[in-house]
Amino acid sequence: MARYGPEEVDRLLGDTGIVRHRGKIDAVINNAARAVEMVEAEGSLAAFVWRFEPPPGELSTPQTQSTSPASVRLSKELKRRGWRFVGPTTMFAFMQAMGLINDHAEGCALRPAADEARRRFVRPGHQRIGV
Repeated sequence: MARYGPEEVDRLLGDTGIVRHRGKIDAVINNAARAVEMVEAEGSLAAFVWRFEPPPGELSTPQTQSTSPASVRLSKELKRRGWRFVGPTTMFAFMQAMGLINDHAEGCALRPAADEARRRFVRPGHQRIGV
């Protein structure tokens, strides 16, 4: 695997097409290495992340929260494993994007479709029975 050193970081800091924040660039490089370790230890990133799927009803009211107990747990575990820039709010947004959280408002035209997609989705490492 290619390692990013000081030259690559300097090049990225000059790239106007990305956020040029040294801490974030360093975190991306670090987190990529942690992701490789996680795949080796857990089998896949998806298998790890989906263990943090919140139980039904954990969100009080859709679209009113920016964190959840599940995003706090995921954030703490990633930080324990050496990840950076993975706070609870960032993890909540990640969980929304990955489909672990469906916080479409009640009455939203997309909520039933998201619920159906979640119902049909086979979680990594699990067999769906009765579909």
